[in-house]
Amino acid sequence: MTTTKTRAVEYPADGLTMIGHLALPSGTGRGPAVLIGPEGVGLSDVERRRADALAELGYVALAFDLHGGRYLADPEEMLARCMPLLADPDRMRGIGHAALDVVRAEPRTDPDRIAVVGYGTGGAVGLELGRDGVGLRAIGTVNALTTGRPGEAARIRCPVWAGVGSEDPIMPPAQRDAFAAEMQAGGVDWRLTVYGGALHAFHHPPVDHPAPPGVGHHPRHAQRAWRDVLDLLSECLPVTEDPARPDPAAR
Repeated sequence: MTTTKTRAVEYPADGLTMIGHLALPSGTGRGPAVLIGPEGVGLSDVERRRADALAELGYVALAFDLHGGRYLADPEEMLARCMPLLADPDRMRGIGHAALDVVRAEPRTDPDRIAVVGYGTGGAVGLELGRDGVGLRAIGTVNALTTGRPGEAARIRCPVWAGVGSEDPIMPPAQRDAFAAEMQAGGVDWRLTVYGGALHAFHHPPVDHPAPPGVGHHPRHAQRAWRDVLDLLSECLPVTEDPARPDPAAR
């Protein structure tokens, strides 16, 4: 295992003091970077472990914050925070740009080689960065098939991969179709993977608080989705090491 360094980073966004988790690979040179966006509940050890795993593979990785250092375990509180956020592309872009500024300011980052991998609300933030015309190398999302303002998908300048569970009630077939139509109309290099039998947030290990209806872990598909993320990064933002290893969040 490669020796990595991690630290918490504070930065302003959305009127809050965000607390992200930065993981750096071994060595001293500059290299590719990945922003990791969390589910609507907020930044947790799940995303921190994913950042650490990507750093072991040679990426600068920042797991960014959504809620000013808070984890919103209560579903009603989470929805009260996230629903207005998801309805406001400019707010999402502000959160994404703030995280992007942090990772670009890191001396180990090659500022021309950055990707975003996001889950749920964090994935929606990544898509909005793409719709804002940010020069990313790739955007990967899981259960974040959010659509944007008309015509703005044409500003996405990188491949987009999206994964979703076939039984996800929050991202049903109609939403999948709308997302696919938007990407296609925008001329995006896009692909969509549907994981049979999986619910919303299927990638996320079980939690110790009540989960909303329609949310559930699917261990096999969680591992597959992580491999699909790594395949996207290997194609669009390669490093020398082969990233064929399991998702650390499933441990």
